[in-house]
Order: sequence, then structure tokens, then C-alpha cells
Amino acid sequence: MSSATGNGIPFVTALVLGAGSSRRLGQPKQLLEYRGRPLLQTAVDAAVGSCCQQVVVAIGGAAQEVRGAVDFDGCMVVENVAFTAGCSSSIVAALGAVDARSAGIVLCLGDQPGVSSEMVNRLVMEGSDSELAVCRYRDGRGHPFWFSRALFAALRGLRGDKAVWKLLESGLYQVLEVSFGQPIPSDVDTWDDYQQLLAGESLTGESLTGESLSRSA
Repeated sequence: MSSATGNGIPFVTALVLGAGSSRRLGQPKQLLEYRGRPLLQTAVDAAVGSCCQQVVVAIGGAAQEVRGAVDFDGCMVVENVAFTAGCSSSIVAALGAVDARSAGIVLCLGDQPGVSSEMVNRLVMEGSDSELAVCRYRDGRGHPFWFSRALFAALRGLRGDKAVWKLLESGLYQVLEVSFGQPIPSDVDTWDDYQQLLAGESLTGESLTGESLSRSA
């Protein structure tokens, strides 16, 4: 099968990791409220709204509750029963659902709401000719990542948490960096992370409100 669509854009799959056990948080982080919706919904919506032709979402921790709370319309949902074995187990579980036409996957974190559809699009447009591409932020490398189909076998061999970083830093592959002029988008692992995320939203809202009032004055 061809790995390109009729308009020349490569057929790409977004893989959203939403299977975490939320051990450090103490409750399912997928269901934390963010902008009036479950936290995982933000990542799912960003993937669905991007140029990716397929969206696969891996769930695991609190799977039944997540299915009931998150709108997965337009997505393929894969339940990873081995989610306690780390993020790599979700990648391995989801790879079997990737469309045969797909040139590769954009790996997105389900707890990183600062990643937008536009950011995913840039990574695809600038990185999909490479085997491996990452986002280069002001303070370092970060998700989402691009993995071409040529790396699927390597991805299937991953074990544990942070395994994709080990693959990235192995020196076995040339890594393309797509630059974004912003800090690495925050992810949520602990209650403090969540509170900081909400505090940042509050400050942004206050800043925007103040700017609007200033402009209207």
C-alpha cells in the first residue's frame, strides 16, 4: 500500500499514550479536569485535529472510567492490560493497530495538554522524511516524537519507562530536531504538577484579561 494520501501528505498515525497507572498522583490523571474536560481529552483532540489520518489511543489504568469520560470519536482505542510495565508496553500494544499505509507514528503523551494540533502538524511536515524526529524546545528536547515505520521493529523491542529516550539517545539513528521557540510543554505526573498546570492557566487568563482591558481602555 502507498504511504501517501492523494494530496501528497504522508499517511501518518498519531499514537496517544493514555494508559498510565498514575501511581505518583494517587488518582487517574487521565480524568483530571482541565479546561472543563478530562486531561486526556485535550491530547486526543489535538491528535484528531491534526493532519494525522489515523489516531490510536492506548488506555489501561482506570480503563472503564476513561472510556466513559473521554470522547474517542474518530479514534481507535487499544487497551493495554500490561500498562503497569511502563509506557513502552503501551507502544508495543498499539503498534498492531497502526494502519498498514502509515509511514510512521507521532508519539504523543496523554498528560501533556500544551501540545497543539499545529505542533503535531509541524513535526509531521518537517520530520516525516526522517527515521526519527523530536521537538527541540528552548530548554531541551521533548515530545511529541516521530518514528518512521523503519523503526517499528525497534519500538516493539522496548521495555519499561523512558525506553524511547534510550532509543533516541542510542546513537544508532540520525535524529532530526524540529525547533519550537517555547519551553517544553508541562506534563502531569504528580499533584504538584497538576496544581502548577492550573496555576499557569490562571495566570495566562489573568494576563489575557488585563491585556483586553488595556486595549479597550
